[in-house]
Amino acid sequence: MEVAIRPSSDLRNHYSEISKQCRESKEAVIITVNGKGDTAVMGFQAYKQMTAELELLRTLAESEEDMKQGRVAPIQDTFDNIRTSLLERKDE
Repeated sequence: MEVAIRPSSDLRNHYSEISKQCRESKEAVIITVNGKGDTAVMGFQAYKQMTAELELLRTLAESEEDMKQGRVAPIQDTFDNIRTSLLERKDE
């Protein structure tokens, strides 16, 4: 994976080009200030996907800890809770 690195002046002068690059490549563009990485810019869809994946990883880590601590429930209860959670998200 090749990371795009652009100077901060490009962000001011070529915003639409950087925006298009982020959307099309679905990768972040690193913005530099004085030759050093300062900011990462990414398309909105890539950002949403990344945050959803992080939320899933956090949930899985919490679930693993629950299992280690003996905090478990019958599978039907779990599926009912998941179903309720998904329906609530759909209504948002």
